[in-house]
Amino acid sequence: MAILDARPDLLDALTLLRGCVASARFPLALPGAERARRSRAELLAQLDGYLMPRLREPDAPLLAVIAGPTGAGKSTLVNALVGRRVSEAGVLRPTTRTPVLVCHPEDHHWFAARRVLPQLGRVWLPRREDDENVPAAPPPATPDGLPAVAVETSRAIPRGLGLLDAPDIDSLLPANRDLAADLICAADIWVLVTTAARYADALPWHLLRSARECEVTVATVLDRVPHQIAPEVSRYYAGLLDRAGLGGIPRFTVPELPESASGDSGLLPASAVAGLRDWLTQQVQDPAARSVTAFRTAAGTLRSLRGRVGALAGAASAQHAAAARLEQQLAEAYATAAERVTSCLESGGLLTGQARAHWLAFPVDSSGDELSHALTEALGTLLAEAAVQANERTTAAWRREPGAPQGTFEDSKGVRERTGVLVRRLRRCLEELADEAARAAGPARGRAAEFRSVGDAEETAALLLTELLGGREAAPAGKALDALFGPEGRAAVCEQGRQLLRSCVEQALTGERVHRGTALHRLDVTADHQVELVAAFSAVRRRIPVP
Repeated sequence: MAILDARPDLLDALTLLRGCVASARFPLALPGAERARRSRAELLAQLDGYLMPRLREPDAPLLAVIAGPTGAGKSTLVNALVGRRVSEAGVLRPTTRTPVLVCHPEDHHWFAARRVLPQLGRVWLPRREDDENVPAAPPPATPDGLPAVAVETSRAIPRGLGLLDAPDIDSLLPANRDLAADLICAADIWVLVTTAARYADALPWHLLRSARECEVTVATVLDRVPHQIAPEVSRYYAGLLDRAGLGGIPRFTVPELPESASGDSGLLPASAVAGLRDWLTQQVQDPAARSVTAFRTAAGTLRSLRGRVGALAGAASAQHAAAARLEQQLAEAYATAAERVTSCLESGGLLTGQARAHWLAFPVDSSGDELSHALTEALGTLLAEAAVQANERTTAAWRREPGAPQGTFEDSKGVRERTGVLVRRLRRCLEELADEAARAAGPARGRAAEFRSVGDAEETAALLLTELLGGREAAPAGKALDALFGPEGRAAVCEQGRQLLRSCVEQALTGERVHRGTALHRLDVTADHQVELVAAFSAVRRRIPVP
Protein backbone atom coordinates (compact mmCIF):
# COMPACT_ATOMS: atom_id res chain seq x y z
CA MET A 1 0.00 0.00 0.00
CA ALA A 2 2.98 2.30 0.26
CA ILE A 3 2.69 2.88 -3.47
CA LEU A 4 -0.56 4.75 -2.85
CA ASP A 5 1.22 7.31 -0.69
CA ALA A 6 3.53 8.22 -3.56
CA ARG A 7 0.91 8.18 -6.31
CA PRO A 8 0.90 11.85 -7.46
CA ASP A 9 4.68 12.22 -7.70
CA LEU A 10 5.08 8.71 -9.07
CA LEU A 11 2.47 9.31 -11.75
CA ASP A 12 4.23 12.50 -12.81
CA ALA A 13 7.51 10.64 -13.12
CA LEU A 14 5.87 7.76 -14.99
CA THR A 15 4.27 10.22 -17.39
CA LEU A 16 7.70 11.64 -18.17
CA LEU A 17 9.13 8.14 -18.58
CA ARG A 18 6.25 7.16 -20.82
CA GLY A 19 7.00 10.11 -23.12
CA CYS A 20 10.68 9.12 -23.32
CA VAL A 21 9.80 5.51 -24.12
CA ALA A 22 7.35 6.63 -26.80
CA SER A 23 9.95 8.88 -28.46
CA ALA A 24 12.71 6.23 -28.45
CA ARG A 25 13.46 4.91 -31.92
CA PHE A 26 15.50 1.96 -33.13
CA PRO A 27 15.53 2.47 -36.91
CA LEU A 28 18.86 0.82 -37.73
CA ALA A 29 18.49 -2.91 -38.36
CA LEU A 30 21.06 -3.88 -35.72
CA PRO A 31 21.02 -7.21 -33.90
CA GLY A 32 18.45 -6.82 -31.15
CA ALA A 33 16.73 -3.80 -32.71
CA GLU A 34 13.53 -5.71 -33.48
CA ARG A 35 13.46 -7.01 -29.93
CA ALA A 36 13.89 -3.46 -28.63
CA ARG A 37 10.99 -2.24 -30.79
CA ARG A 38 8.77 -5.00 -29.46
CA SER A 39 9.89 -4.36 -25.86
CA ARG A 40 9.15 -0.68 -26.33
CA ALA A 41 5.63 -1.48 -27.58
CA GLU A 42 4.99 -3.87 -24.68
CA LEU A 43 6.25 -1.36 -22.13
CA LEU A 44 4.02 1.36 -23.57
CA ALA A 45 1.07 -1.03 -23.49
CA GLN A 46 1.77 -1.83 -19.84
CA LEU A 47 2.23 1.79 -18.82
CA ASP A 48 -0.85 3.00 -20.70
CA GLY A 49 -3.07 -0.01 -20.29
CA TYR A 50 -2.27 -1.09 -16.76
CA LEU A 51 0.19 0.65 -14.48
CA MET A 52 -0.84 4.30 -14.83
CA PRO A 53 -4.61 3.59 -14.80
CA ARG A 54 -4.14 1.33 -11.75
CA LEU A 55 -2.19 4.00 -9.85
CA ARG A 56 -4.71 6.69 -10.78
CA GLU A 57 -7.68 4.59 -9.59
CA PRO A 58 -6.49 1.81 -7.28
CA ASP A 59 -10.07 0.76 -6.48
CA ALA A 60 -11.01 0.20 -10.11
CA PRO A 61 -12.02 -3.32 -11.25
CA LEU A 62 -9.28 -5.87 -11.75
CA LEU A 63 -8.56 -7.20 -15.22
CA ALA A 64 -7.83 -10.90 -15.69
CA VAL A 65 -6.48 -11.92 -19.10
CA ILE A 66 -7.06 -15.48 -20.29
CA ALA A 67 -4.04 -16.21 -22.48
CA GLY A 68 -2.51 -19.22 -24.12
CA PRO A 69 -1.44 -20.87 -27.35
CA THR A 70 -3.59 -21.81 -30.33
CA GLY A 71 -6.25 -24.38 -29.55
CA ALA A 72 -5.77 -24.27 -25.78
CA GLY A 73 -9.50 -23.73 -25.22
CA LYS A 74 -9.38 -20.16 -23.91
CA SER A 75 -12.70 -19.13 -25.45
CA THR A 76 -14.41 -22.32 -24.29
CA LEU A 77 -13.08 -21.61 -20.80
CA VAL A 78 -14.39 -18.03 -20.83
CA ASN A 79 -17.80 -19.19 -22.07
CA ALA A 80 -17.94 -21.72 -19.25
CA LEU A 81 -17.06 -19.08 -16.64
CA VAL A 82 -19.77 -16.76 -17.97
CA GLY A 83 -22.34 -19.53 -18.42
CA ARG A 84 -23.16 -18.70 -22.02
CA ARG A 85 -21.40 -18.21 -25.30
CA VAL A 86 -19.73 -14.79 -25.42
CA SER A 87 -16.52 -15.63 -27.27
CA GLU A 88 -16.23 -17.54 -30.53
CA ALA A 89 -14.94 -21.07 -30.04
CA GLY A 90 -14.33 -23.65 -32.73
CA VAL A 91 -11.89 -25.56 -34.85
CA LEU A 92 -10.89 -22.65 -37.11
CA ARG A 93 -7.50 -21.24 -36.06
CA PRO A 94 -6.99 -18.61 -34.95
CA THR A 95 -10.54 -18.44 -33.57
CA THR A 96 -10.16 -15.32 -31.39
CA ARG A 97 -9.29 -12.44 -33.68
CA THR A 98 -10.99 -9.63 -31.74
CA PRO A 99 -10.43 -9.90 -27.97
CA VAL A 100 -13.60 -10.14 -25.90
CA LEU A 101 -13.90 -8.52 -22.49
CA VAL A 102 -16.70 -9.62 -20.16
CA CYS A 103 -17.55 -7.71 -17.00
CA HIS A 104 -20.39 -7.16 -14.54
CA PRO A 105 -22.96 -4.60 -15.80
CA GLU A 106 -22.06 -2.18 -12.99
CA ASP A 107 -18.42 -2.18 -14.18
CA HIS A 108 -19.36 -1.52 -17.79
CA HIS A 109 -18.50 2.19 -17.60
CA TRP A 110 -14.93 1.44 -16.50
CA PHE A 111 -14.10 -0.93 -19.32
CA ALA A 112 -16.16 0.88 -21.97
CA ALA A 113 -14.10 4.02 -21.47
CA ARG A 114 -10.53 3.98 -22.73
CA ARG A 115 -8.90 4.50 -19.36
CA VAL A 116 -7.64 0.93 -19.67
CA LEU A 117 -6.39 -0.54 -22.95
CA PRO A 118 -6.36 2.93 -24.54
CA GLN A 119 -4.68 1.58 -27.68
CA LEU A 120 -7.86 -0.36 -28.53
CA GLY A 121 -11.17 0.88 -29.85
CA ARG A 122 -14.40 -0.46 -28.42
CA VAL A 123 -17.22 -2.43 -30.00
CA TRP A 124 -20.25 -3.43 -27.94
CA LEU A 125 -22.02 -6.72 -28.26
CA PRO A 126 -25.85 -6.68 -28.31
CA ARG A 127 -27.51 -6.11 -24.94
CA ARG A 128 -28.60 -9.31 -23.18
CA GLU A 129 -32.02 -9.81 -21.62
CA ASP A 130 -30.45 -10.65 -18.25
CA ASP A 131 -28.42 -7.43 -18.32
CA GLU A 132 -31.26 -4.95 -18.75
CA ASN A 133 -29.37 -2.18 -16.95
CA VAL A 134 -26.66 -1.99 -19.62
CA PRO A 135 -27.07 1.07 -21.84
CA ALA A 136 -28.10 0.49 -25.44
CA ALA A 137 -25.08 -0.30 -27.56
CA PRO A 138 -23.78 2.25 -30.05
CA PRO A 139 -22.98 1.07 -33.59
CA PRO A 140 -20.07 -1.43 -33.58
CA ALA A 141 -17.56 0.72 -35.39
CA THR A 142 -14.02 1.90 -34.75
CA PRO A 143 -11.74 4.21 -36.74
CA ASP A 144 -10.23 2.49 -39.75
CA GLY A 145 -7.38 0.20 -38.89
CA LEU A 146 -7.71 0.60 -35.13
CA PRO A 147 -7.68 -2.72 -33.23
CA ALA A 148 -10.72 -3.15 -31.05
CA VAL A 149 -11.93 -5.06 -28.01
CA ALA A 150 -15.51 -6.32 -27.88
CA VAL A 151 -17.16 -5.48 -24.56
CA GLU A 152 -19.79 -7.86 -23.15
CA THR A 153 -21.56 -7.86 -19.81
CA SER A 154 -22.82 -10.66 -17.60
CA ARG A 155 -23.99 -10.89 -14.02
CA ALA A 156 -22.19 -14.23 -13.82
CA ILE A 157 -18.95 -12.25 -13.57
CA PRO A 158 -18.39 -10.91 -10.04
CA ARG A 159 -18.44 -7.17 -9.65
CA GLY A 160 -14.95 -5.71 -9.71
CA LEU A 161 -13.57 -8.13 -12.32
CA GLY A 162 -13.09 -7.97 -16.06
CA LEU A 163 -12.41 -11.21 -17.91
CA LEU A 164 -10.52 -10.80 -21.19
CA ASP A 165 -10.24 -13.54 -23.82
CA ALA A 166 -7.00 -12.68 -25.66
CA PRO A 167 -5.81 -13.80 -29.10
CA ASP A 168 -3.41 -16.73 -29.34
CA ILE A 169 0.09 -15.99 -28.11
CA ASP A 170 1.46 -18.13 -30.96
CA SER A 171 -0.95 -16.94 -33.64
CA LEU A 172 0.11 -17.22 -37.27
CA LEU A 173 -0.86 -13.55 -37.59
CA PRO A 174 1.88 -11.24 -36.23
CA ALA A 175 -0.70 -8.58 -35.34
CA ASN A 176 -2.56 -11.11 -33.17
CA ARG A 177 0.63 -12.19 -31.41
CA ASP A 178 1.56 -8.58 -30.68
CA LEU A 179 -1.95 -7.78 -29.47
CA ALA A 180 -1.93 -10.80 -27.17
CA ALA A 181 1.37 -9.65 -25.65
CA ASP A 182 0.01 -6.12 -25.14
CA LEU A 183 -3.13 -7.44 -23.44
CA ILE A 184 -1.16 -9.66 -21.09
CA CYS A 185 0.96 -6.66 -20.11
CA ALA A 186 -2.22 -4.73 -19.25
CA ALA A 187 -3.58 -7.31 -16.80
CA ASP A 188 -3.77 -7.43 -13.01
CA ILE A 189 -4.11 -11.22 -13.22
CA TRP A 190 -2.63 -13.58 -15.79
CA VAL A 191 -4.52 -16.83 -16.35
CA LEU A 192 -2.30 -18.93 -18.63
CA VAL A 193 -4.06 -21.81 -20.35
CA THR A 194 -2.30 -24.81 -21.85
CA THR A 195 -3.35 -28.36 -22.70
CA ALA A 196 -2.36 -31.85 -21.69
CA ALA A 197 -0.74 -32.23 -25.10
CA ARG A 198 1.22 -28.94 -25.05
CA TYR A 199 2.03 -28.12 -21.43
CA ALA A 200 5.77 -28.52 -22.09
CA ASP A 201 5.82 -26.05 -25.03
CA ALA A 202 8.34 -23.25 -24.68
CA LEU A 203 6.09 -20.23 -25.18
CA PRO A 204 3.69 -20.75 -22.24
CA TRP A 205 6.70 -21.39 -20.00
CA HIS A 206 8.27 -18.17 -21.22
CA LEU A 207 5.15 -16.30 -20.10
CA LEU A 208 5.15 -18.10 -16.75
CA ARG A 209 8.77 -17.13 -16.14
CA SER A 210 7.99 -13.54 -17.13
CA ALA A 211 5.14 -13.53 -14.63
CA ARG A 212 7.48 -14.81 -11.93
CA GLU A 213 10.12 -12.20 -12.72
CA CYS A 214 7.56 -9.38 -12.70
CA GLU A 215 5.84 -10.83 -9.59
CA VAL A 216 2.51 -10.78 -11.39
CA THR A 217 -0.51 -12.49 -9.86
CA VAL A 218 -0.81 -15.56 -12.07
CA ALA A 219 -2.75 -18.81 -12.27
CA THR A 220 -2.39 -21.64 -14.74
CA VAL A 221 -5.03 -23.91 -16.24
CA LEU A 222 -4.18 -27.35 -17.61
CA ASP A 223 -7.03 -27.86 -20.06
CA ARG A 224 -8.44 -30.87 -21.93
CA VAL A 225 -6.82 -33.49 -19.72
CA PRO A 226 -8.07 -37.02 -20.47
CA HIS A 227 -9.62 -38.66 -17.38
CA GLN A 228 -7.50 -41.77 -17.58
CA ILE A 229 -4.19 -39.90 -17.37
CA ALA A 230 -5.30 -36.85 -15.40
CA PRO A 231 -3.48 -37.74 -12.13
CA GLU A 232 -0.24 -38.55 -13.91
CA VAL A 233 -0.27 -35.44 -16.14
CA SER A 234 -1.26 -33.18 -13.25
CA ARG A 235 1.51 -34.57 -11.05
CA TYR A 236 4.16 -34.19 -13.76
CA TYR A 237 3.00 -30.65 -14.56
CA ALA A 238 3.19 -29.74 -10.88
CA GLY A 239 6.74 -31.03 -10.80
CA LEU A 240 7.70 -28.86 -13.74
CA LEU A 241 6.23 -25.82 -12.00
CA ASP A 242 8.15 -26.62 -8.82
CA ARG A 243 11.45 -26.92 -10.66
CA ALA A 244 10.78 -23.58 -12.37
CA GLY A 245 10.17 -21.88 -9.01
CA LEU A 246 6.44 -21.58 -9.75
CA GLY A 247 5.11 -24.26 -7.45
CA GLY A 248 3.18 -21.75 -5.36
CA ILE A 249 0.94 -20.42 -8.12
CA PRO A 250 -2.69 -21.59 -8.27
CA ARG A 251 -3.11 -24.50 -10.68
CA PHE A 252 -6.40 -25.77 -12.10
CA THR A 253 -7.20 -28.80 -14.23
CA VAL A 254 -10.09 -28.98 -16.68
CA PRO A 255 -10.97 -32.48 -17.94
CA GLU A 256 -11.38 -33.33 -21.57
CA LEU A 257 -15.10 -33.30 -22.37
CA PRO A 258 -17.10 -33.42 -25.61
CA GLU A 259 -17.83 -29.70 -25.22
CA SER A 260 -14.09 -28.92 -25.20
CA ALA A 261 -13.82 -29.43 -28.95
CA SER A 262 -17.33 -28.29 -29.85
CA GLY A 263 -17.80 -25.56 -32.38
CA ASP A 264 -21.46 -25.31 -31.37
CA SER A 265 -22.99 -23.46 -28.48
CA GLY A 266 -22.32 -26.34 -26.10
CA LEU A 267 -20.77 -25.28 -22.81
CA LEU A 268 -18.53 -27.00 -20.34
CA PRO A 269 -20.41 -27.87 -17.15
CA ALA A 270 -20.03 -25.34 -14.36
CA SER A 271 -18.28 -27.94 -12.23
CA ALA A 272 -15.39 -28.15 -14.73
CA VAL A 273 -14.35 -24.54 -14.03
CA ALA A 274 -15.66 -24.17 -10.47
CA GLY A 275 -12.18 -24.02 -8.93
CA LEU A 276 -11.01 -21.26 -11.25
CA ARG A 277 -14.26 -19.30 -10.81
CA ASP A 278 -13.99 -19.48 -7.03
CA TRP A 279 -10.37 -18.33 -7.09
CA LEU A 280 -11.15 -15.36 -9.39
CA THR A 281 -14.11 -14.42 -7.22
CA GLN A 282 -11.93 -14.48 -4.11
CA GLN A 283 -9.38 -12.16 -5.76
CA VAL A 284 -11.98 -9.40 -6.11
CA GLN A 285 -14.36 -9.99 -3.20
CA ASP A 286 -11.86 -10.67 -0.41
CA PRO A 287 -10.42 -7.21 0.44
CA ALA A 288 -7.08 -8.61 1.55
CA ALA A 289 -6.72 -10.82 -1.53
CA ARG A 290 -7.78 -7.97 -3.81
CA SER A 291 -5.24 -5.61 -2.30
CA VAL A 292 -2.46 -8.17 -2.66
CA THR A 293 -3.46 -8.97 -6.25
CA ALA A 294 -3.64 -5.35 -7.41
CA PHE A 295 -0.58 -3.96 -5.71
CA ARG A 296 1.62 -7.01 -6.02
CA THR A 297 1.30 -6.78 -9.78
CA ALA A 298 1.77 -2.99 -9.73
CA ALA A 299 4.84 -3.23 -7.48
CA GLY A 300 6.29 -6.03 -9.61
CA THR A 301 5.76 -4.01 -12.76
CA LEU A 302 7.51 -1.03 -11.20
CA ARG A 303 10.45 -3.19 -10.17
CA SER A 304 10.67 -4.64 -13.68
CA LEU A 305 11.15 -1.16 -15.14
CA ARG A 306 14.83 -1.10 -14.22
CA GLY A 307 15.78 -3.96 -16.49
CA ARG A 308 13.32 -3.09 -19.23
CA VAL A 309 14.18 0.59 -19.46
CA GLY A 310 17.87 -0.27 -19.10
CA ALA A 311 17.58 -2.64 -22.07
CA LEU A 312 15.90 0.08 -24.13
CA ALA A 313 18.60 2.58 -23.14
CA GLY A 314 21.26 0.06 -24.14
CA ALA A 315 19.59 -0.49 -27.49
CA ALA A 316 19.37 3.28 -28.00
CA SER A 317 23.08 3.57 -27.17
CA ALA A 318 23.91 0.87 -29.72
CA GLN A 319 21.86 2.72 -32.32
CA HIS A 320 23.71 5.96 -31.63
CA ALA A 321 27.11 4.27 -31.68
CA ALA A 322 26.32 2.64 -35.02
CA ALA A 323 25.01 5.89 -36.48
CA ALA A 324 28.11 7.75 -35.28
CA ARG A 325 30.31 5.10 -36.88
CA LEU A 326 28.44 5.40 -40.17
CA GLU A 327 28.66 9.19 -40.02
CA GLN A 328 32.41 8.96 -39.37
CA GLN A 329 32.88 6.73 -42.42
CA LEU A 330 30.94 9.22 -44.53
CA ALA A 331 33.02 12.11 -43.18
CA GLU A 332 36.30 10.27 -43.81
CA ALA A 333 35.31 9.53 -47.40
CA TYR A 334 34.57 13.19 -48.05
CA ALA A 335 37.68 14.35 -46.20
CA THR A 336 39.70 12.23 -48.63
CA ALA A 337 37.74 13.80 -51.50
CA ALA A 338 38.54 17.30 -50.21
CA GLU A 339 42.24 16.45 -49.95
CA ARG A 340 42.22 15.21 -53.53
CA VAL A 341 40.55 18.38 -54.80
CA THR A 342 42.90 20.63 -52.83
CA SER A 343 45.96 18.78 -54.10
CA CYS A 344 44.80 19.05 -57.69
CA LEU A 345 44.10 22.77 -57.39
CA GLU A 346 47.43 23.52 -55.73
CA SER A 347 49.37 21.63 -58.41
CA GLY A 348 47.53 23.27 -61.28
CA GLY A 349 46.11 19.97 -62.41
CA LEU A 350 43.13 21.59 -64.07
CA LEU A 351 45.20 23.36 -66.72
CA THR A 352 45.29 20.30 -68.94
CA GLY A 353 43.47 19.03 -72.00
CA GLN A 354 40.94 21.45 -73.45
CA ALA A 355 41.66 24.09 -70.83
CA ARG A 356 45.38 24.05 -71.65
CA ALA A 357 44.69 24.32 -75.39
CA HIS A 358 42.51 27.39 -74.85
CA TRP A 359 45.10 28.94 -72.55
CA LEU A 360 47.87 28.53 -75.09
CA ALA A 361 45.65 30.12 -77.77
CA PHE A 362 44.46 32.97 -75.53
CA PRO A 363 43.82 35.78 -76.34
CA VAL A 364 44.50 35.64 -80.09
CA ASP A 365 42.75 32.40 -81.10
CA SER A 366 40.69 31.76 -77.99
CA SER A 367 38.34 34.14 -76.23
CA GLY A 368 38.02 34.78 -72.52
CA ASP A 369 34.61 33.07 -72.58
CA GLU A 370 36.05 29.89 -74.12
CA LEU A 371 38.93 29.80 -71.64
CA SER A 372 36.65 30.41 -68.64
CA HIS A 373 34.22 27.77 -69.86
CA ALA A 374 36.98 25.17 -70.24
CA LEU A 375 38.35 25.90 -66.78
CA THR A 376 34.96 25.80 -65.03
CA GLU A 377 34.10 22.58 -66.84
CA ALA A 378 37.35 21.07 -65.57
CA LEU A 379 36.60 22.26 -62.03
CA GLY A 380 33.06 20.87 -62.17
CA THR A 381 34.37 17.51 -63.38
CA LEU A 382 36.96 17.41 -60.60
CA LEU A 383 34.36 18.11 -57.91
CA ALA A 384 31.82 15.65 -59.33
CA GLU A 385 34.37 12.84 -59.66
CA ALA A 386 35.64 13.44 -56.13
CA ALA A 387 32.09 13.31 -54.77
CA VAL A 388 31.22 10.17 -56.74
CA GLN A 389 34.34 8.42 -55.44
CA ALA A 390 33.46 9.48 -51.89
CA ASN A 391 29.97 8.08 -52.36
CA GLU A 392 31.35 4.78 -53.63
CA ARG A 393 33.76 4.57 -50.72
CA THR A 394 30.93 5.31 -48.28
CA THR A 395 28.73 2.65 -49.83
CA ALA A 396 31.50 0.06 -49.62
CA ALA A 397 32.12 0.91 -45.95
CA TRP A 398 28.41 0.87 -45.06
CA ARG A 399 27.91 -2.53 -46.66
CA ARG A 400 30.31 -3.93 -44.09
CA GLU A 401 28.34 -2.43 -41.22
CA PRO A 402 25.29 -4.23 -39.77
CA GLY A 403 22.20 -2.08 -39.79
CA ALA A 404 23.48 0.54 -42.25
CA PRO A 405 20.86 2.08 -44.57
CA GLN A 406 20.97 0.09 -47.76
CA GLY A 407 20.19 0.97 -51.35
CA THR A 408 22.12 2.55 -54.17
CA PHE A 409 23.08 6.19 -54.14
CA GLU A 410 22.28 8.60 -56.93
CA ASP A 411 24.33 8.22 -60.13
CA SER A 412 26.93 10.75 -61.25
CA LYS A 413 24.46 12.69 -63.40
CA GLY A 414 22.73 14.28 -60.42
CA VAL A 415 26.09 15.00 -58.76
CA ARG A 416 27.37 16.74 -61.90
CA GLU A 417 24.24 18.84 -62.19
CA ARG A 418 24.49 20.11 -58.62
CA THR A 419 28.23 20.81 -58.72
CA GLY A 420 27.80 22.44 -62.14
CA VAL A 421 25.38 24.97 -60.67
CA LEU A 422 27.92 25.97 -58.00
CA VAL A 423 30.80 26.23 -60.46
CA ARG A 424 28.81 28.42 -62.83
CA ARG A 425 27.92 30.63 -59.90
CA LEU A 426 31.63 30.86 -59.03
CA ARG A 427 32.41 32.00 -62.56
CA ARG A 428 29.82 34.77 -62.38
CA CYS A 429 31.19 35.92 -59.02
CA LEU A 430 34.76 36.03 -60.39
CA GLU A 431 33.61 38.03 -63.41
CA GLU A 432 31.96 40.55 -61.09
CA LEU A 433 35.08 40.66 -58.92
CA ALA A 434 37.32 41.24 -61.95
CA ASP A 435 35.05 43.98 -63.29
CA GLU A 436 34.99 45.80 -59.96
CA ALA A 437 38.79 45.52 -59.64
CA ALA A 438 39.31 46.83 -63.17
CA ARG A 439 37.09 49.83 -62.47
CA ALA A 440 38.92 50.53 -59.24
CA ALA A 441 42.33 50.33 -60.97
CA GLY A 442 41.31 53.05 -63.46
CA PRO A 443 42.17 53.42 -67.17
CA ALA A 444 45.53 55.04 -66.57
CA ARG A 445 47.33 51.80 -65.58
CA GLY A 446 49.35 50.32 -68.42
CA ARG A 447 48.92 46.79 -69.74
CA ALA A 448 51.51 44.27 -70.83
CA ALA A 449 52.00 44.23 -74.58
CA GLU A 450 50.92 40.65 -75.08
CA PHE A 451 47.64 41.44 -73.27
CA ARG A 452 47.10 44.88 -74.72
CA SER A 453 43.74 43.78 -76.20
CA VAL A 454 42.39 42.54 -72.91
CA GLY A 455 40.06 45.13 -71.49
CA ASP A 456 36.68 43.67 -70.61
CA ALA A 457 35.71 41.85 -67.45
CA GLU A 458 35.19 38.56 -69.26
CA GLU A 459 38.82 38.32 -70.35
CA THR A 460 40.05 39.63 -67.00
CA ALA A 461 37.96 36.96 -65.28
CA ALA A 462 39.55 34.35 -67.55
CA LEU A 463 42.98 35.51 -66.42
CA LEU A 464 41.87 35.36 -62.79
CA LEU A 465 40.47 31.82 -63.21
CA THR A 466 43.71 30.73 -64.87
CA GLU A 467 45.74 32.23 -62.03
CA LEU A 468 43.58 30.42 -59.43
CA LEU A 469 43.43 27.04 -61.15
CA GLY A 470 46.54 26.84 -63.30
CA GLY A 471 49.41 26.43 -60.85
CA ARG A 472 52.95 27.22 -62.09
CA GLU A 473 51.96 27.12 -65.75
CA ALA A 474 49.65 30.07 -65.15
CA ALA A 475 52.53 32.46 -64.36
CA PRO A 476 51.83 34.62 -67.47
CA ALA A 477 48.30 35.19 -66.18
CA GLY A 478 49.76 36.56 -62.94
CA LYS A 479 51.97 38.96 -64.86
CA ALA A 480 48.99 40.16 -66.87
CA LEU A 481 47.02 40.76 -63.67
CA ASP A 482 50.00 42.71 -62.29
CA ALA A 483 49.84 44.89 -65.37
CA LEU A 484 46.09 45.33 -64.98
CA PHE A 485 45.87 45.95 -61.21
CA GLY A 486 49.41 46.41 -59.93
CA PRO A 487 51.06 43.98 -57.49
CA GLU A 488 48.94 45.02 -54.50
CA GLY A 489 45.72 45.07 -56.50
CA ARG A 490 46.50 41.69 -57.99
CA ALA A 491 47.21 40.20 -54.54
CA ALA A 492 43.91 41.53 -53.18
CA VAL A 493 41.90 40.31 -56.17
CA CYS A 494 43.51 36.86 -56.10
CA GLU A 495 42.91 36.48 -52.36
CA GLN A 496 39.23 37.31 -52.80
CA GLY A 497 39.11 34.89 -55.72
CA ARG A 498 40.69 32.12 -53.62
CA GLN A 499 38.09 32.69 -50.91
CA LEU A 500 35.33 32.34 -53.50
CA LEU A 501 36.97 29.19 -54.85
CA ARG A 502 37.36 27.64 -51.39
CA SER A 503 33.75 28.46 -50.62
CA CYS A 504 32.61 26.83 -53.86
CA VAL A 505 34.60 23.66 -53.18
CA GLU A 506 33.38 23.48 -49.58
CA GLN A 507 29.74 24.02 -50.57
CA ALA A 508 29.94 21.40 -53.30
CA LEU A 509 31.51 18.68 -51.16
CA THR A 510 29.48 19.50 -48.04
CA GLY A 511 26.28 19.48 -50.05
CA GLU A 512 27.11 16.12 -51.62
CA ARG A 513 28.07 14.68 -48.24
CA VAL A 514 24.74 15.76 -46.78
CA HIS A 515 22.94 14.42 -49.84
CA ARG A 516 24.70 11.06 -49.58
CA GLY A 517 23.96 10.84 -45.86
CA THR A 518 20.26 11.66 -46.19
CA ALA A 519 19.21 8.04 -45.65
CA LEU A 520 21.11 8.05 -42.35
CA HIS A 521 20.28 11.58 -41.21
CA ARG A 522 16.53 11.23 -41.69
CA LEU A 523 16.57 8.44 -39.09
CA ASP A 524 17.49 11.09 -36.49
CA VAL A 525 19.55 8.72 -34.35
CA THR A 526 21.02 10.72 -31.49
CA ALA A 527 22.32 10.12 -27.99
CA ASP A 528 19.30 11.95 -26.56
CA HIS A 529 17.08 8.86 -26.36
CA GLN A 530 19.51 6.97 -24.13
CA VAL A 531 20.15 9.97 -21.87
CA GLU A 532 16.44 10.78 -21.55
CA LEU A 533 15.47 7.19 -20.76
CA VAL A 534 18.09 6.89 -18.03
CA ALA A 535 17.17 10.26 -16.51
CA ALA A 536 13.43 9.55 -16.62
CA PHE A 537 13.84 6.14 -14.98
CA SER A 538 16.02 7.68 -12.28
CA ALA A 539 13.17 10.08 -11.51
CA VAL A 540 10.72 7.16 -11.25
CA ARG A 541 13.07 5.16 -9.03
CA ARG A 542 13.43 8.08 -6.59
CA ARG A 543 9.66 8.14 -6.20
CA ILE A 544 9.10 4.42 -5.64
CA PRO A 545 8.51 4.00 -1.89
CA VAL A 546 10.89 1.67 -0.08
CA PRO A 547 8.91 -1.08 1.70
